[in-house]
Amino acid sequence: MNARVGVTLKIVSALCATLMLACVKGLQGAIPTGEVIFFRSFVAMFPLLVWLKMQGNILDSIKTRNIFGHFIRGFSGTGGMYFNYLALVYISLADATAISYAAPLFTVIMAALLLKETVRFSRWLAVVVGFSGIVIMLSANLTASGSLFSADGARTGAGLGALFALIAALCSATSNVQIRFLNGVEKPGAIVFYFSLMTTLIGLATALFGWRMPTPMQLLLLVGCGFFGGMAQILVTLSLRYTDASLLAPFDYTTLVWSMVIGYLLLDSLPGTSTLMGASIVALAGIFAIWSDQRQRKGHIVRSR
Repeated sequence: MNARVGVTLKIVSALCATLMLACVKGLQGAIPTGEVIFFRSFVAMFPLLVWLKMQGNILDSIKTRNIFGHFIRGFSGTGGMYFNYLALVYISLADATAISYAAPLFTVIMAALLLKETVRFSRWLAVVVGFSGIVIMLSANLTASGSLFSADGARTGAGLGALFALIAALCSATSNVQIRFLNGVEKPGAIVFYFSLMTTLIGLATALFGWRMPTPMQLLLLVGCGFFGGMAQILVTLSLRYTDASLLAPFDYTTLVWSMVIGYLLLDSLPGTSTLMGASIVALAGIFAIWSDQRQRKGHIVRSR
């Protein structure tokens, strides 16, 4: 175990994930979302297959005993991608990133209801406090747009983007719960491979509804989206080899830092005060839950000796 290496890999994976979303943001909605999902997943297959080959036999790594479970994870994960990419058409990279922090909160609720996990009081407290931060961020976006829909039903910008980001977080939470279930019966390589394969096929199916021929710059952004997305998956998996998930979890929130830096340098945008305030509340609530879990676990180990 080498905590420093694990944390470094986790932070770099967060950077890659943010660069992936920055590529999507750079497309400015000019490419159909289904086409973006296809490129994101298809290109990501190449670094994934290279990584699986380095691990040993590829066929052995992707053997599955629960193909139906992969379908659930694939559809929910694709929904998370779809709505997250739609959100980026209307709101900034930092805003979309901050609202995505609702996913772990939804995951706690769904794990308790669907997986019958025992959730300690500290986690429920973190969920309540965390959702207060989400409400602050959502209210700021809804206020900025006036309302979610105008009188004639036309779309509004920030409010619609915030709604899409929240739906994406709910889909991601469903995917996370399914990953928890699959981790007990499947190899990590199989979980990542079948997800990438399913999202590639779902994205390809949207060609029936019309794709657009990308310009050279748009093609570069699409390839970048897939490459950085694939690298993020590999790096986060590797990070878990070096240290515990509980130590790495707080570093998920470095995506907000990366999104602010990339937004400022490349996209000429910065998050508002409400976004920073709300995201800080969610991050602190999540870190408190992790710290509390670690403290109770250590206490249990001491008492059991």
